[in-house]
Amino acid sequence: MLDILLDAVIDSVKLLPFLFITYLIMEYIEHKTSNKAKETIKKSGKWGPLVGSILGIVPQCGFSVSATNLYATRVITLGTLIAVYLSTSDEMLPIFISEAVSPIIILKILGIKLVIGMIAGFLIDFVLRKRHKNPEDEKIVDLCEREHCHCEHGIIKSALKHTLNIFIFIFIVNIVMGLLIHLIGEDKIAGFFSSVPILGPVISGLVGLIPNCASSVIITQLYLDNVISVSTMLSGLLVGAGVGLAVLFKTNKGIKENLKIVGLLYAIGVISGIILELVGFTI
Repeated sequence: MLDILLDAVIDSVKLLPFLFITYLIMEYIEHKTSNKAKETIKKSGKWGPLVGSILGIVPQCGFSVSATNLYATRVITLGTLIAVYLSTSDEMLPIFISEAVSPIIILKILGIKLVIGMIAGFLIDFVLRKRHKNPEDEKIVDLCEREHCHCEHGIIKSALKHTLNIFIFIFIVNIVMGLLIHLIGEDKIAGFFSSVPILGPVISGLVGLIPNCASSVIITQLYLDNVISVSTMLSGLLVGAGVGLAVLFKTNKGIKENLKIVGLLYAIGVISGIILELVGFTI
């Protein structure tokens, strides 16, 4: 239990800089910029999937959390959010580096995630525009108004308050997920993968939905141990958005919308993995 608590503290504390910087920027936008500046931010959203997929490949869960908060206040589009989720690598890159995996292999995997995230993001925004639901025309929601709190005490204090609220939520999620992983065990998870290899991408995607950075650790380690294929690994890593999904249900109001986002993310990740498996993709 002590180890679980310690891991939860470490995983949660690592996100604090990302959380605070994100909320500080959001508070500045809400309190200091003019309406014209906000319109500029919204209009630049058409290139969001490109930028989001590039930023998403940076290791750790931080950018998925930041993107989730920005989407909740409609600063970025749904396509940009999905692009970040799909390209997010979490703990994969540090593990690969520590295991001395070839830089070429690492770049290939990151490149695939980036391309899939970018294409999916642009397609989602394109479809929304065609349905006359232009993601760039959505109102940027004031964070204070959405959370029904008072933010008259300066952007730094407000940013700290929002950061603390989300930090506590992430910490609780990390403890719960740590307990579940401890009770189930990585060996049983590995056995489950090997017993139904045809359904590898489907199962890997389900593991990726675990709102914790540990999901990427499990999936990456299973690949390094030759338990799952690269296509199965990619399914899980594409779906895995770290604690970003947990924060989505905390900050974005509308349970049906959040479930649709999760379903869309899962479908893209699993279908991509299945296609890669069918074409015999290897690295």
